Amino acid sequence: MPTDRETMYNAASISKILKGELLQDAGAPEIAHILLDSRKLIFPETSLFIPIVSTRRNAHQYIPELYEKGVRNFLVSEHLPLELYPDANIILVKDTLQALQTLVAWHRQQFHIPVIGITGSNGKTIVKEWLFQLLEKDYNIVRSPKSYNSQTGVPLSVWQMEAANQLAIFEAGISQPGEMEHLEKIIRPTIGIFTNIGEAHNEGFLNRRQKINEKLVLFAKSDVLIYSKDYLELNECVLQFHSQIGKRDNQQGLQLLAWSRKTDADLRIISVDKDHACTRIDALYQNAPIYISIPFVDEGSVENAIHCWALMLYMGIDHQVIRQRMDLLGNIAMRLELKQGINNSSIINDSYNSDLGSLAIALDFLQQQQQHPTRTVILSDILQSGRSDASLYEEVAGMLKKKGIHRLIGIGKNISRETRAFQDIPGLKSQFFPTMEAFIQQFSQQDFQHETILLKGARAFKFERIGKLLEHKVHQTILEINLSAIAHNVKQYQALLKPETKVMAMVKAFSYGSGSFEIANLLQFHGIDYLTVAYADEGVELRRAGITMPIMVMNPEPSSFDAILQWNLEPEIYSLLLLQQFEEEVRTSGKTDFPIHVKLDTGMHRLGFDKKDIPALARILTENGQLKVKSIFSHLAASEDPAMDEFTRRQGRLFYEMSHELQKALGYIGIRHIANSAAIQRHPDLQLDMVRLGIGMYGIDSGNGEMQEKLQNVSTLKTTIAQLKYLSEGETVGYGATWAAPGPAVIATVRIGYADGYPRSLSNGVGKMLVRGQLAPVAGIVAMDMLMLDVTHIPEVAEGDEVIVFGQQLPVQQIASWAGTIPYEILTGISQRVKRIYFEE
Repeated sequence: MPTDRETMYNAASISKILKGELLQDAGAPEIAHILLDSRKLIFPETSLFIPIVSTRRNAHQYIPELYEKGVRNFLVSEHLPLELYPDANIILVKDTLQALQTLVAWHRQQFHIPVIGITGSNGKTIVKEWLFQLLEKDYNIVRSPKSYNSQTGVPLSVWQMEAANQLAIFEAGISQPGEMEHLEKIIRPTIGIFTNIGEAHNEGFLNRRQKINEKLVLFAKSDVLIYSKDYLELNECVLQFHSQIGKRDNQQGLQLLAWSRKTDADLRIISVDKDHACTRIDALYQNAPIYISIPFVDEGSVENAIHCWALMLYMGIDHQVIRQRMDLLGNIAMRLELKQGINNSSIINDSYNSDLGSLAIALDFLQQQQQHPTRTVILSDILQSGRSDASLYEEVAGMLKKKGIHRLIGIGKNISRETRAFQDIPGLKSQFFPTMEAFIQQFSQQDFQHETILLKGARAFKFERIGKLLEHKVHQTILEINLSAIAHNVKQYQALLKPETKVMAMVKAFSYGSGSFEIANLLQFHGIDYLTVAYADEGVELRRAGITMPIMVMNPEPSSFDAILQWNLEPEIYSLLLLQQFEEEVRTSGKTDFPIHVKLDTGMHRLGFDKKDIPALARILTENGQLKVKSIFSHLAASEDPAMDEFTRRQGRLFYEMSHELQKALGYIGIRHIANSAAIQRHPDLQLDMVRLGIGMYGIDSGNGEMQEKLQNVSTLKTTIAQLKYLSEGETVGYGATWAAPGPAVIATVRIGYADGYPRSLSNGVGKMLVRGQLAPVAGIVAMDMLMLDVTHIPEVAEGDEVIVFGQQLPVQQIASWAGTIPYEILTGISQRVKRIYFEE
């Protein structure tokens, strides 16, 4: 049996590890990669595909596609028709997720190096990445890519362990009881860090104590646990856990290494002193005074740094070395950012991190982008890999080839020495520079046009310098769109649906202000069934940006029929006149069975066929072969309002009657849909064949019910302070002099106005914004490009400070309430001059 990654795994050895049944043995090729997502295939010849079965999706359906793409190793929980896969190795197990975890737990046991396991509510990824920064000079480190800490993310992380590694750092997160027991067997940490305890994922647990106790399971067989005594519940649970562990027959038991700012502890924090950009932390350790300085001042960073400090002290690292490295801690890029670039290009910024795991994630994100014909990667040397340059860059070349990259710009001495690895890739142009200075010296804006560019560099290369050259200079008011949150929200609604129920996503009105192709790319990547736009030109824009999935047009004007036919869009038909006009256009074009969507009016009384229209509608549709009814649908008027539930039920009954009558007349069954975001959750009987997901996808439950707690914030509108004014009592602010200082006042002028979409109705204290975490009321009248905030009560406010208009801590629903409107209007009203930045966490 293998003892490390260099000794080959194959189907026979994996079947033996899992006690599975090797249904078909077609040979013994090496298995080096685990594949869970068919869209992320890079190395087909050496990948083992493990189809995970969930309530929403059975990934066995992707086996034929992957076999066609060259995958030859499959671990399944269903019998397959073996004759269709004659060259495949197929292992049968009872449960594929359990088998994945068992396989990787076995793999973990082949290594006898220190393994750091990190759990907690917040800070896991920061602590992991800071420990990597602090220890990379001493150890060859393997760590979780990004925040891979779930039931599938942890196995993918631990599978990376290989013989060259000297230290491993993995994070673990859970959302319900029982999960950590599986992750403990996979990670089996020798050193544990419990960062803190908060409210994240509370919905899966009875209370916080249950959540703490579940997370502590990760450290059942660890040598030491590092934590803060300042969280009372955490400290009590740790002591109880320690007592229970101590009763077992263990050589030394679990050692506790606690730190505290309030009471005696192994690492006793004496003082925390902050200046403008740095924090000095003094402490006592083993009765000796020690200190560190970090280039951060926020409380989260202080806490994360102390956890790292305690770990380094435990590992016996010299105090002087710790101080030097702590002083150099850098920002951690917690997200992939998609920004507008020069010359109609898009920039993906992931320039703080360079390793194979994070490169694979970034390439997946790059592959989602369809808006430009060319994909470029600017890549630095990959440091601390523990691999020979030749084999490392051959693997990188394989990744670029599989992802269809058109251009590579390599920066660094190591990658520049391995040009041969990239020369034989069809369609790949490559260029290499030994240093960042050499690249910048020859940089020309004209060399980058109409392409999507991924910046992927190790911290030492300071790729932010390239970002400044390539990114489009923007107005300091920006709207940040969290693509990961959109994906999360979609999954929350999908969890409420039957597996066969399709999802139509509403991307009309610039995706509720969030963007067009950026959102559509994400939805297409995640397998949404349909998109919906308001007008044909929105659909044309998506088609030009590479969106191939079906698109319904809600307001098809006769002048747009030509574009609809040319770009294969699918119109909503809501009247006999429109039906006749479109049917004539299709007949003239020579097309047949062109898809349309029939809108029925069940009580909204805006657009749609009435019940009396059904016979004439059916007659026209059955007498010609030009049109094919793809779906029949209607629009609920008040599905979010409990007081209108009987009205909603009447709409549902009428829709059943009308759609059944039309289907019977047509002789075939189209997709039926009536449920919007609110109805998905509140009226499950109306989910039917498809649902239309709109505002809920963007993090807003229009009914303000229990669903809101499960959704994540998507949009954050932020700006900056342009200038501070110091007023005396009675001095006025803004047009009309409508606001006067009640006493000495500090007024901040910020870079946003009604031309950016901030309602003028929020003038004179009605609206508020967040400055340094505190609400600041609007002073005076909102102007076109600027407004003023009263920041008198906020200490240390400074010009250039960030101002949050709405976001996680100040929901857009609150802004809408102050303005006397609805979140839809606020979101869709954000001006196009406000630049959007998209990111994946």
